[in-house]
Amino acid sequence: MTLEDLKIKQLTNQYLVEPGDKMTVIRDLCGMQAQFMTNVMHSLRIRCNDYNEATLKDHLVKNWTIRGTVHAFAEDDLPLFLHCADGKNYRRNEWTDCSWWNQRADWALTLERQAYLSSVILEALEKAPRTREELRRICQEAGMGEQEGNSMFDPWGGGIRELCERGFLNYVVQEKKMFCLSPAFTPMPEEEAGLEMARRYFTNMGPATIHDAMYFFHTTAAQVKKWIDRLPVADYQWEGKTYYAIDNGKQYNRDIPGCLFLAGFDQLMLGYEKKESLYLDPGHMRDIFNLAGIVMPALMLDGKVVGRWKKKERKLRIQLFVPLSPGDRAAVKEKAEALWDDIASLEGLS
Repeated sequence: MTLEDLKIKQLTNQYLVEPGDKMTVIRDLCGMQAQFMTNVMHSLRIRCNDYNEATLKDHLVKNWTIRGTVHAFAEDDLPLFLHCADGKNYRRNEWTDCSWWNQRADWALTLERQAYLSSVILEALEKAPRTREELRRICQEAGMGEQEGNSMFDPWGGGIRELCERGFLNYVVQEKKMFCLSPAFTPMPEEEAGLEMARRYFTNMGPATIHDAMYFFHTTAAQVKKWIDRLPVADYQWEGKTYYAIDNGKQYNRDIPGCLFLAGFDQLMLGYEKKESLYLDPGHMRDIFNLAGIVMPALMLDGKVVGRWKKKERKLRIQLFVPLSPGDRAAVKEKAEALWDDIASLEGLS
């Protein structure tokens, strides 16, 4: 297998060559990382043949899932991503189990206080969705102390995240961070859920290496190998590495796209070990994956990242990593104008 073969398979499977419908795309790619909803919107826009901003949120939810990060995903995949300790903790407002949160030295909530404040939050959300700040104020009015609040509303999640992971809450699917009650669902067994996620990964992001899957799922080589042993994968060799994929019936007889404006936190960047990326030169890794944990929107030409971009209101700014020919600059400009019809200025191509 050649490098071009690998790229065209990955790009096709990720719907960057031939688009698919929104719900198929978001299910197949295990959701979209959603710290910023604008990234989810753009990621779907470049992959979907039915993209409609007015109906984008329909049938989607937002919660912590893969890698312990917030994703937007299909509502009917709640059982897949939130398996709640094999269902034992599903909507259980008791906190006797040891968790990463309550084992911390600065955790200020007793079992009883966490259950009480959780009830306060759930009662408030029965009336309407609320922001984190609104919920914090409501809990303060119900007697929550400062240190308790630092635990319940820890910037990385805290007690409110545990309520999400137990199937009580979701984020509202929007840019502003707001919580709502989750629809009811029956969690899948954790082992079954993991295998299904791996099946989707090797079907729709493959061919991929064991290291790639470890990076995407933030898991061990042993776990990935267990999944591979149970899945109908084919293997491919390139430069001494083994890549795995599950046949999905797609044809790979198209060319690599000439120009792609990838979203921030795009699955093409997050789907594979970043240090072994087929698309990103190691010398520019920190230009896309910065030290603050942000994955910048990448500009790709002919299957190679050549820069990054940012659009604010009607201004599009491009930061190039390499010089471009006049033909390449024209291709980037043409693609930008096809994506956005409101661009008043385009900076960085000269």
